[in-house]
Amino acid sequence: MKNRSGEKIKLTSIDELLGVVNEESAMEIEINRIHAFKDHPFKVLDDEKMADLVESVKTYGVLTPVLLRSDGENGYEMISGHRRMHAAVIAGLETIPAIVRELSDDDAVIAMVDANIQREELLPSEKAFAYRMKLNAMKHQGYRTDITSGQNGQKSKGVVSRDILAEQVGESTRNVQRYIRLTELIPELLDMVDVKKLNFTIAVDISYIDKEMQKWIYEYIRDTGFIKPMQITALRKQLEQGSVNQGFMISIFNSCIAVKAPERKVVLSGKKLTKYFPEDYSETDMEKVIEALLEQWKREQK
Repeated sequence: MKNRSGEKIKLTSIDELLGVVNEESAMEIEINRIHAFKDHPFKVLDDEKMADLVESVKTYGVLTPVLLRSDGENGYEMISGHRRMHAAVIAGLETIPAIVRELSDDDAVIAMVDANIQREELLPSEKAFAYRMKLNAMKHQGYRTDITSGQNGQKSKGVVSRDILAEQVGESTRNVQRYIRLTELIPELLDMVDVKKLNFTIAVDISYIDKEMQKWIYEYIRDTGFIKPMQITALRKQLEQGSVNQGFMISIFNSCIAVKAPERKVVLSGKKLTKYFPEDYSETDMEKVIEALLEQWKREQK
């Protein structure tokens, strides 16, 4: 929604993203008492950005507290701050500033996703599992969710929660559903989506195929280097009629690929050409005469 003329746009603060209230204060928590969030969908990579973060932590410490909840066993579960804690470990810190809050499982999932989904350059796999986790948490909290396997934008009952989630993450409802479909892929295919070796739309189509056949599809892509939308469409159409084994699948894929006709080439030797053309004719002159005669022959055939 556009702001009214003259109004200031209110940006979300770090505290608001983490759900931190004013009376909460950070405390130093031993890092060895903290464990990662169960099924955390966001990857912590030792890349250039992490190297920069480590240098910052070494110089200034961890400036923004991480968000934790007690695990009930003298330890803590990380809600938000996995990258900061990883950098702190590399930097040699033994404690990290943290805010500890009592959160239900569903509240913890929502807080974890909301804090991380703001990051730039999220991988498709990260979005896929984050969206699914948050949608399931919303369902437990009483939102209408009815996750269906509908495709091509088909509407179904109870899409309210998907609409809410889509608005919160800045995606269309259909895109949220398509990302969630990626969680039905085998890991090898999902990795291909992340590294852009498998097209997102084709990957969504493959997600409707059973896992055993997905392994065959992965092997086909690995060996040939490609997969085309028409190949998956043809395979799914065949599956509606009956079972398909690996050999039959490959034959279906091969039948979808247009085979190029071999290039036809006719070579006329100089000896033959001098029989019909004067010696002062250049190659260009001879080509023009031959093309004109062929055009005449073509008209006569009609």
